[in-house]
Amino acid sequence: MTKKNTASTFPFSPKGRRGQTNMEHGKTRSLRVSLFVSFVYFATRLGDADASGLHWRRSAPAAETEENYNKYYNYVELTSRLRAYAQKYPHIANLSSVGQSVQGRELWTMRITRDPLVDSPGKPGFKYVGNMHGDETVSRQVLVYLVEYLLSEYDREPRIGALVNTTDIYIMPSMNPDGFEVSQEGDCGGHTGGRNNAKNMDLNRSFPDQYDGVTATADAIPEVLAVMRWIQDKKFVLSGNLHGGTVVASYPFDDVASHPQEGQYSMSADDTLFRYLAREYSKNHPVMRTGQPNCTESPDETFEDGITNGAQWYDVSGGMQDYNYVYGNCLEITMELSCCKYPLAAELRKEWELNKESLLAYMEKVHIGIRGYVKDKASGSALPNASIVVAGIRHNLTTGNYGDYYRLLLPGVYNITAVATGYTPVTVNNVKVLEGNATRLNFTLETVAVEQNLAGNMSLTTPFTPPTTAPPPASTSITNTRGTTPTQVVSSAGSPSTSSQLPPQPPPIQPQDFRHHNYADMELFLRKYSSEFPSIAHLYSIGRSAEGRELYVMVISDNPTVHEHGEPEFKYVGNMHGNEVVGRELLLNLIEYLCLNYGTDREVTELINDTRIHIMPSMNPDGYEVATEGDVRGTKGRNNSKKYDLNRNFPDQFATVKDPRQPETVAVMNWLKSNPFVLSANLHGGSLVVNYPFDDDKEGKTKYSKCPDDKIFQQLARAYAQENHLMHSGHPCEELYPREYFADGITNGAHWYNVAGGMQDWNYVNTNCFEVTIELGCVKYPRAKDLPNYWEQNRQSLLQYIHQVHSGIKGTVSDIRDGLGIPNATIHVEDIDHNISTALTGDYWRLLVPGTYSVTASAHGYHPVRTYATVVQKGAEVVDFRLTRVHSDLNGLSPSGPKPTQNPSEEEFKSLIKDLSLGQGLEQLVRSTDTENSFRFRDYKERSAFLRGLTLNFPKITHLHSLGQSVEFRTISALEISNNPGEAEPSEPKVRFVAGIHGNAPVGTELLLEFAAFLCINYGKNAAITRLINETRIVIVPSVNPDGREQAAETQCTSTQGFSNAHGKDLDTDFFGNASQRVVEPQPETKAMMDMILDKGYTLSVALDGGSLVATYPYDKPVQSVENEGTLKYLASAYANNHPKMHLGDTGCSNNGQTSNIPDGVMRAAERQSHMGSMKDFSMDFGHCPEITVYTGCCVFPPAEQLATLWAENKKPLLSMLVEVHKGVQGVVRDKSGKPIVGAIIVLNGGVRVFTGEGGYFRALLAPGNHNIEAVADGYQQQRQEVVVSCYEAASSIVIEFDTDNRIFGLPREFVVASAAASMTALVVTACIIWCVCAAKSNRQKDGFHRLRQDRDDYDDEIRLTSMGSKKSLLAHEFQDESESDEETLYANKI
Repeated sequence: MTKKNTASTFPFSPKGRRGQTNMEHGKTRSLRVSLFVSFVYFATRLGDADASGLHWRRSAPAAETEENYNKYYNYVELTSRLRAYAQKYPHIANLSSVGQSVQGRELWTMRITRDPLVDSPGKPGFKYVGNMHGDETVSRQVLVYLVEYLLSEYDREPRIGALVNTTDIYIMPSMNPDGFEVSQEGDCGGHTGGRNNAKNMDLNRSFPDQYDGVTATADAIPEVLAVMRWIQDKKFVLSGNLHGGTVVASYPFDDVASHPQEGQYSMSADDTLFRYLAREYSKNHPVMRTGQPNCTESPDETFEDGITNGAQWYDVSGGMQDYNYVYGNCLEITMELSCCKYPLAAELRKEWELNKESLLAYMEKVHIGIRGYVKDKASGSALPNASIVVAGIRHNLTTGNYGDYYRLLLPGVYNITAVATGYTPVTVNNVKVLEGNATRLNFTLETVAVEQNLAGNMSLTTPFTPPTTAPPPASTSITNTRGTTPTQVVSSAGSPSTSSQLPPQPPPIQPQDFRHHNYADMELFLRKYSSEFPSIAHLYSIGRSAEGRELYVMVISDNPTVHEHGEPEFKYVGNMHGNEVVGRELLLNLIEYLCLNYGTDREVTELINDTRIHIMPSMNPDGYEVATEGDVRGTKGRNNSKKYDLNRNFPDQFATVKDPRQPETVAVMNWLKSNPFVLSANLHGGSLVVNYPFDDDKEGKTKYSKCPDDKIFQQLARAYAQENHLMHSGHPCEELYPREYFADGITNGAHWYNVAGGMQDWNYVNTNCFEVTIELGCVKYPRAKDLPNYWEQNRQSLLQYIHQVHSGIKGTVSDIRDGLGIPNATIHVEDIDHNISTALTGDYWRLLVPGTYSVTASAHGYHPVRTYATVVQKGAEVVDFRLTRVHSDLNGLSPSGPKPTQNPSEEEFKSLIKDLSLGQGLEQLVRSTDTENSFRFRDYKERSAFLRGLTLNFPKITHLHSLGQSVEFRTISALEISNNPGEAEPSEPKVRFVAGIHGNAPVGTELLLEFAAFLCINYGKNAAITRLINETRIVIVPSVNPDGREQAAETQCTSTQGFSNAHGKDLDTDFFGNASQRVVEPQPETKAMMDMILDKGYTLSVALDGGSLVATYPYDKPVQSVENEGTLKYLASAYANNHPKMHLGDTGCSNNGQTSNIPDGVMRAAERQSHMGSMKDFSMDFGHCPEITVYTGCCVFPPAEQLATLWAENKKPLLSMLVEVHKGVQGVVRDKSGKPIVGAIIVLNGGVRVFTGEGGYFRALLAPGNHNIEAVADGYQQQRQEVVVSCYEAASSIVIEFDTDNRIFGLPREFVVASAAASMTALVVTACIIWCVCAAKSNRQKDGFHRLRQDRDDYDDEIRLTSMGSKKSLLAHEFQDESESDEETLYANKI
């Protein structure tokens, strides 16, 4: 395995060598250079010595490294000092950086050991990290002092020399240099800032957590990512994380799953060892060991022995010390060094003296326990990543690149096992660990024989002493560094009788307690194994049953709480029919089997390390509770408590499922939408066969219904069936069903019998997940005494089926420019009409049978890439794709176009939009912004008072104004929320939220009122909400039809009372923009909204209504095609996808006859109910603003008790609209001089038009992909650009500069002018000639003609004046403002 070195070594090594990996030529050249440099150096020094009277010293570095303990070092000073140390002590010190902070400062680490440029085995890795919180500064200085002390005392003090020679020490004085730079000396309580990094992220809350997973986005925490890489790369053994704020040593775990604020002890597997290590630091600290820090801010706080369990003190999720232990080889504790976080510099010498001995004594503990190597018996080569298992301690560690390991242990006797993939594990019993330095224990492993590999049984064997006549084929040796005699112990690869024959392998540990588990029993079982095996097992619930029982899932993996990039997700679901119980019990057996054999059984260990396995023992716990043991063919308990069959309750591709969607079904659908599952099985009972899709067809007949992936489904089904010999025989239940036969024990679902609404088909059609249904036995609820037989028949099948997730192809789709994974990219296999998509980090898995395939990866805004992949029988072929953007330049700008300037604040906001669009960003925002609320339906007076209350309590961000009045003179109010309410900010998007157009559906009104309060309350408290409000103009109209609302009645789900306004008019049929379409004057409510819409400043509008569960997009009127339909559908999908139910497509409502399944919960409005004169259509055609209508629930006026649930469902979607409004494209139109052009037309993709407003700004929402932008303005040349819009990035910013249009009739101005001048010259010459000819005629007629010409001229003048008067009158009429006074009109007529 190649080691990746992510650290950048600072170039101050006079030796100039990189170890033993260079070529001989490089070595010779390096030696010559070194000799030359040495010669020049000594010649120079002798010359200096002669000239200066033999003063032999290096004055500059000495001055730089002399400590005075009287000042803090800022970043520049710290860098200079560390560099000076590295220069002065190159033989034991090397300075490097593991990464950079947000603001680009290096994260310096000083490596202190003998030969610091050489990575060699035999020295355990130790690290200290300081200044993680930028305003906790004592650690920063103390670690600088420690560096100086170790280096300066190396040759003077034997203790220090021994420590440096035998330990690989890394010291990072500051993990948060940005925070330090803004903190203030003397701030003891951390009140002036600097704790967090420059992105305002607490670094000690940003590591992956064993319970919560990843909670921060990558670009916000570069410091954390750098340290994580460092930890994984170096495989440290022991570590200390130095903080400030009190005086105590805290040890893992820092949190528990339920996250109480404080007081709950969270015990790790190495709890006793951690307590010992914490005491080692505490007992050497004069203040800490008293347990009474006497801090000013918490004078009564005490700690026994000066130590505390982290979670018992207070719960910290995402802490670094837990990450070290759970995800690295490293044991870390956290030391709080001082009550004052940033004491005055005068205190620094005292703090150093208090901590010096503790720092040294703690470092020395890296040498306790056991240590050694794990090597291959045949070649003697090292075995990296082998597991070291200590019996009784459920925490393993792995060997390093040289096969070396260091396992800290307290004195005692232990049984130690070495496990490596493909090798026979070796156990050494009764290993004695003494006080002092570590016991040495080396392992030599032999590869597994082929027979054993096929059997799949690997376990440990008790070591024994070999006969003296034959050397052992595989051995371990034990020594103690104090000088005890080596003892040789033989592994299980040897034999007393012969060295060539392998001993028999005992089977893996099998489940022992076979019984039926009711709900309470099952819950305790799951909690027990989750708590006993926290490193590989994690229990969670996906929802509740109809009667409120948790739908538990146990996930088993080496990192169970997070999705690891490249690791497939697998699931088993049991007990969907409550009386089919074998699957439930088998899955509990499987959980026990996996947990007990991890680390000792090769097959189990590989599966857990390489797969994230989710196991749901019971999908129908309510049905189970009423089922009866001994039931063979019955139905009691089959359905859920509401009497619905859950396997007929999913949306179906061919048939309409009329039963209401059950909570168990919804929970599973949400579960699948939230995890990138690849493979699944649904365990049933009543027969013995594996059933694969499709389960039904268009005709509803019992016949073979072939899906596009029929071949792989047959392979998957056979993989399970062939390991169950009775199933594979094909005659499962001859006594019950004598005529039933399944070839190879498998069947196509619809060919067996037709099932509409099944779960396996929904998995395949709607997600990436391939699922089969497994019937486990002829008896649905067998007696408990028969359960061991079921386990024995299915154990290997269950394991073999999990293996299938690692077949086909897998890989990552990434951006060729920055290497980032592309989510939702499409993977298409030629000739298979079923695509899958990539997960959030761009990884994918595509199950395929062996063969060669043409595979294409595509994504919005990227050029597709096609390649060929060959799939083999075993294992998955890795096929990575690197896609190129259609326009790879910045922000999708045309190369010729000017690029907008962006300040850091704009970049930060773009980063926020990306964070909220990817992963769990928006979900985390929702969770972090809960507000106290008391829901009820408010009448008109209460709503008015509520809105006024918002403006009184939040005057800086709210502005309330009246749009008009209803028929009965109730005010239609609009509330603006912005950092500058009431002021025009043309560069910001403006979003409109509207509700209550139908008075009988008031849910939307209450949701918008709560939304307004939510935004106001969190302004200034939550950074994301604050920034969204600062960058957006939000206008909320809670009730368009207040009169109708007053007439409506609560709990009337289908009543039309209040639907219309006081004139009986459906307001959503009253919006007509053309006079020719309107028969009567608009209703006052309609006119108020039309005036608002015609403001033309809005970017997006969202209207809330009721009576269904769907999001609709324009148009309501029947049209053949919709311009920009892709964008409109995308906006509606953005709302639906963030709604927990809507995106599932269950849009039907049985109470109003609207029963149907709509893909993704989105449809064109006219397909739902076509009508003319809708507000949505008016907004599109005359307001040039896209509007979506969201129907929030089936009941138009539900009970008030349901409002809290409705708010919880719609809170995230409403917030998502504030994010979406910042996407698409934005820009400014100006001329060459920089003057903004107002009123320019922006044509999108040759169709939809928007107009530039004040300042020349424009903004348009567009679906992800490539788009053509045309800009047109009078007097200017037309401009064209192309942009690429991303689904997760903020709007592409473009600048359009117009050139003056100098063309006349399409020809250059110069040519036209020259041609016109020539023509005029010719005309003048011709006229002169004609005049001369006429003048030469008879003089007798001259006077008469002269008089005639005068009369004609007078006549022409009169005609001309009359004509001018009529034109002026016409112009005055065309542009006259109807509000002009009579005097103004008279004045105009006199001009």
